Amino acid sequence: MERLNNIHPGEVLNEEFLIPLNITAYRLSKDTEIPQTRISQILKGNRSITADTALRLGIYFGTSPKFWLGLQDDFDIEEEEKNKKEIFSRIRLIRRTTASRQKV
Repeated sequence: MERLNNIHPGEVLNEEFLIPLNITAYRLSKDTEIPQTRISQILKGNRSITADTALRLGIYFGTSPKFWLGLQDDFDIEEEEKNKKEIFSRIRLIRRTTASRQKV
């Protein structure tokens, strides 16, 4: 089964919000007081959504800031899984027994 590409939050911002609402990156920048360079970098996938940006986007679009941070978390986790797959494959699950949970 073929895996879909990991989607950066900037792509969601552009495809699901800016384009349908006919909002330019410039207008978003001015309306939210987010620097235009930050918006541009997010849209290009070169910058992460911070808590500050998530709060501003949440207010502006009527979404939860956690929506934006959740997109970023999902993206970051998938990237790490992909980039460190070999390392993670060597890590073994530790099984806790009742004895190991008891205080000495």
